[in-house]
Amino acid sequence: MNKDRTKKITMEKADEEKVAETRAQTTEAAPGADSAASLFAAPGNIYSAILSRNEAVKDAKRLKDFLELRDKYVHKKVLFKDPLFPADDSSLYYNQKFPLKLVWKRPSEICKNPQFIVGGANRTDICQGDLGDCWLLAAIACLTLSETLLYRVVPADQSFSENYAGIFHFQFWRYGEWVDVVVDDRLPTSNNHLVFTRSGNKNEFWSALLEKAYAKLHGTYEALKGGNTLEAMEDFTGGVTEFYEISDAPREIYNIMKKALNRGSLMGCSIDVSVFNLYISEYLKCSVWHKGKQEDGSDTRIRLVRLRDPWGVAPPPSRMSCDWSSLATSEQDQQRLKPVEAGEFWMGFEEFQQTFTKLEICNLTPDALQDDELLKWDVSVNEGRWVRGCSAGGCRNYPDTFWTNPQYRLRLTEEDDDEPDHGEKGCTVVVALMQKGRRRERCTGGTLLTIGFAIYEMHGNKQHLPKDFFLYTASKARCKSYINLREVTERFCLSPGEYVIVPSTFDPNNESDFILRLPKSEDEESDEEKQFRAMFQQIAGDDMQINAKELRSVFNKLLTKYKGLKTEGFSLDSCRSMIALMDTDGTGRLNLEEFKHLWSKIQQWKLIFSRYDRDKSSSISSFEMRNAVADAGFQLNPQLHDIIAMRYASEHLYLDFDSYICCLVRLEGMFRAFKAFDIDGDGIIKLNSLEVKVLN
Repeated sequence: MNKDRTKKITMEKADEEKVAETRAQTTEAAPGADSAASLFAAPGNIYSAILSRNEAVKDAKRLKDFLELRDKYVHKKVLFKDPLFPADDSSLYYNQKFPLKLVWKRPSEICKNPQFIVGGANRTDICQGDLGDCWLLAAIACLTLSETLLYRVVPADQSFSENYAGIFHFQFWRYGEWVDVVVDDRLPTSNNHLVFTRSGNKNEFWSALLEKAYAKLHGTYEALKGGNTLEAMEDFTGGVTEFYEISDAPREIYNIMKKALNRGSLMGCSIDVSVFNLYISEYLKCSVWHKGKQEDGSDTRIRLVRLRDPWGVAPPPSRMSCDWSSLATSEQDQQRLKPVEAGEFWMGFEEFQQTFTKLEICNLTPDALQDDELLKWDVSVNEGRWVRGCSAGGCRNYPDTFWTNPQYRLRLTEEDDDEPDHGEKGCTVVVALMQKGRRRERCTGGTLLTIGFAIYEMHGNKQHLPKDFFLYTASKARCKSYINLREVTERFCLSPGEYVIVPSTFDPNNESDFILRLPKSEDEESDEEKQFRAMFQQIAGDDMQINAKELRSVFNKLLTKYKGLKTEGFSLDSCRSMIALMDTDGTGRLNLEEFKHLWSKIQQWKLIFSRYDRDKSSSISSFEMRNAVADAGFQLNPQLHDIIAMRYASEHLYLDFDSYICCLVRLEGMFRAFKAFDIDGDGIIKLNSLEVKVLN
């Protein structure tokens, strides 16, 4: 038996060694762009601060509704000055001073008769300045192709004349919700010219103000230096993105692109750092010698793609062709195959594959896509967090801790209806794992973590899967490699069944918040999950948020299903501590996703509690608490174990379930707070009196 056990582990370890780490490249500037911003340098990697808040969400809550705020300043006849993104160096950079002397000016100080949008938004409104954010501007150019998408991000009811008060607003998708970002119209200039993004029309300012709002979202202009176009596409649409190296793309990539077009997806392709917007079309009606089928049954249809250089200035690749319209047999088809404007061209798909190196697809979700004729890409958003010493277990290369990572269930019930893209029948599923807030944390040394995920088949188990499951079970699918991108997305074809998805960082103990997006189906929620949601909504009310008192009611109802657990439920103080631990937006309340994450954590801790509750008395001894704390991922010295016994154990040296959970909540909060103050990672911190209060 021991021999068999060794053999199994060895086989799994051999498989685990294939988990690879990849470093991603970023795009900074368009060809020929000024390189002044290259003086910005990224600092080294250190851990980020505790419970980083989404500043855009706080902006919306502090500044209230945009119209209310604008009308307030219009009535006062005072121009708005944004206190959260001031017109000074703190909004420009966090690391190295910008090499030019800048003056912040309002558009009326730059030109006469400034306009928000002149003659409709188009790509000529987007000219790169002295900032390496070509990746962002390419996404903005792609956004101008759809008025519906554009005006979701850039509300059109803004101007420099009617109700003007020096205040503008823009909307971005941030990790599962749309947020409103308010800015004033003071822009950095040099010699009376805009330094960063500007329009080809000197009196048009929507693109410059959009860039400023996006910079505010991430903390500074410098934070926008270097990035990936998909990141901005996601922030503009809330879409689920896919990335392909064309040389390594699946053989059905053309069909994937066609289906993406049918969903209204945005697509981009590139050759090294040259970025193009991409359209796709399959041209079926050709000249007589292209009837669609030959006598031997072979397919002679011509597959074409239409491409568009977002800048309208770069010469097209040498393989492009302008004479495809000569194959058309109708005037309508001739019009379809003619380039509409400068920078557009058609190319045969096979030549496209040989010429371009990268393909990016942003699949739009229903909140961004309003055309009922298009197929909708519906997803569920699962929020999570990797916590050092608790739930940041690293990849499969670390079998002792991998199982501690968050786990998410996926149920696939119906096979694809159409012809399989993968050469086999099954359920197509796209899994997208996104780390949160890393660009904003650059100012404190944060960089993108190397992330990925694995998928395992399982049956009926609702509990957190233990270490042994992963030691003896091979993954059914996983991302190709762990990579330092904001989002890692993979497309799979799996058999119908139940699966568990385990997202992780490459190395253990790397902390970050994340979201995991999965396809949503009508039968995705089990009856138990629906009852869970209904119970939460009944107590939370229409706002779907709960305070400490309401949290206590929800938990005490849930605990009744554990028949063997004798408990009076959680105390109000325990629930207040839990809210302080899990509240990520500073409201003092928990939403459904935050609550589900907390409940999942408590279920994991309950498994440990049951393991040491050997006499089934619903309590554990203070001596056993040492092992329980270690199993939960906390390494403590003897003095801290003594403090736990004195503070949480009864006079008979036992801890009931409430005391046990309250202790672990307190420990996790303390570990997070300590790590936030341990800036250089040496395990030693220095605190002033205010910081001591934070830890207490």
